[in-house]
Amino acid sequence: MNLLRRIWLFYKEGFLSMTLGKRLWTIILIKLFIFFVILRLLFFPNFLNTKFNNKQEKSDYVGRELIQRMQ
Repeated sequence: MNLLRRIWLFYKEGFLSMTLGKRLWTIILIKLFIFFVILRLLFFPNFLNTKFNNKQEKSDYVGRELIQRMQ
């Protein structure tokens, strides 16, 4: 447990003492948010919800597609 605590404190002190690094991490987090949230909403619509009305139809379609692609 002492080793884990020392590792945690090492990284905590490192991040707290950063000046330029904080700005860089902020930019990285904003980019990740854009990539995974906004672009997903724009370019990857929920196909199953637009084609099918209930869970049974969705599961039947997915099952058929998996079996068909395995062959």
